[in-house]
Amino acid sequence: MDTSESTGSSTAPQSDAPDPSRAARRGWRRWAMDTRPLRRPAFRRLWSSTIVTAVGSQLTAVAVPKQIYDITGSSAWVGYASLAGLVPMVVFALWGGAVADTVDRRKLLLITNSGIAVTSVLFWLQAAARLDSVVVLMVLLAVQQAFFGLNSPARNASIARLVPAGELPAANALGSTVMQTGLVAGPLLAGALIPVIGLPELYLIDAVALCVTVWAVWRLPALPPLAGTAVRRAGLREIADGFRYISGHKVLLLSFLADIIAMVFGMPRALFPQLAAETYASYGQGHALGLLFAAIPVGAVVGGLFSGAFSRARRHGWMVIGAVTAWGAAVTGFGLSRSLWFAVVFLAAAGVADMVSMVFRGAILLSAATDEMRGRMQGVFTVVVAGGPRLADVLHGTAGSAFGPRAAVAGGGLLVVVLMLGLAAAVPALRRYRI
Repeated sequence: MDTSESTGSSTAPQSDAPDPSRAARRGWRRWAMDTRPLRRPAFRRLWSSTIVTAVGSQLTAVAVPKQIYDITGSSAWVGYASLAGLVPMVVFALWGGAVADTVDRRKLLLITNSGIAVTSVLFWLQAAARLDSVVVLMVLLAVQQAFFGLNSPARNASIARLVPAGELPAANALGSTVMQTGLVAGPLLAGALIPVIGLPELYLIDAVALCVTVWAVWRLPALPPLAGTAVRRAGLREIADGFRYISGHKVLLLSFLADIIAMVFGMPRALFPQLAAETYASYGQGHALGLLFAAIPVGAVVGGLFSGAFSRARRHGWMVIGAVTAWGAAVTGFGLSRSLWFAVVFLAAAGVADMVSMVFRGAILLSAATDEMRGRMQGVFTVVVAGGPRLADVLHGTAGSAFGPRAAVAGGGLLVVVLMLGLAAAVPALRRYRI
């Protein structure tokens, strides 16, 4: 095994920004969110833009299925629309990762964020004009997700150029906390605003929020390929090179496998409606369903707020192993719970574990890959993050119908624990990885 699989120092390029001293914080500050990356003006601009857009994007995420259901009266069409957005997102995320490794990432972010903003304006126009066309909505959704697929790898790959390697876990915790907060606050805000202002204005709010992102990206420094990196085209060969790079670096491959194990076998959201209707019906079906869906992101936000407790850890591999194992154990506890309140506590604990896993998997991808490969690594990461929960929906839905929802959830959680510990025992690269 080469040293790049056991330490991040040999592969991670040095950031232009100086690494501040690692003085230990005292008292409650040891547990509070690590905000060191916000001292970097460029990262602070990029992160600040997500505060607004994390909520704004969720307004559109609620408005599109709501409008489609209003037009068709069919949940099946809502599912078809989700598929219409998933396919271009996957394709363009893989291609966008290759593009991000060949061009100035700041320029790519400007183009893609502008494209997302324009599609939000078009969403607003079609709703205001009352076109009531599912085809138009699905086309706009596909275009918007294609832009998102191009944008996400460049955005995530840029972080390693804006903060030093030692602050990558803290930077990931800051970003993930904002996004998880958006997952909680955005739908709640959309539900409150729809009866007051209507669907068209939700799209318009998202478009305005995206203008903040474009402005923040405009103020970033140039992020061209590093000196000495050959300029390449972004084609199928380059995408294939990215997958070969993953297969040749065990720690990268294992970080992806850890996420796949956790999400495919341990994400039980497809069974939330059935559990709310059967196991927790005495608490009120709607009340139970809302709590189940909110518990994981709320737990993730809490984990982010107290990320100072773990963001300075250097054994990143062990942190991923422990977090995924804790996720599986918490999901198992959720599956065995007959009390809604115990179920919510277990799901919130799973959310904390998921936050820890996201922080350190993200840090591994940014530190263990060279800069000319980071875009492609983030493209694959985007596909895994988007695709894993959708595969879980199919797997858990099928298992829930065959064995019952509680058995399917508990069995999936136990499988996560067994597979993660087995993978860690069989392949030592992840256990040995540290910065």
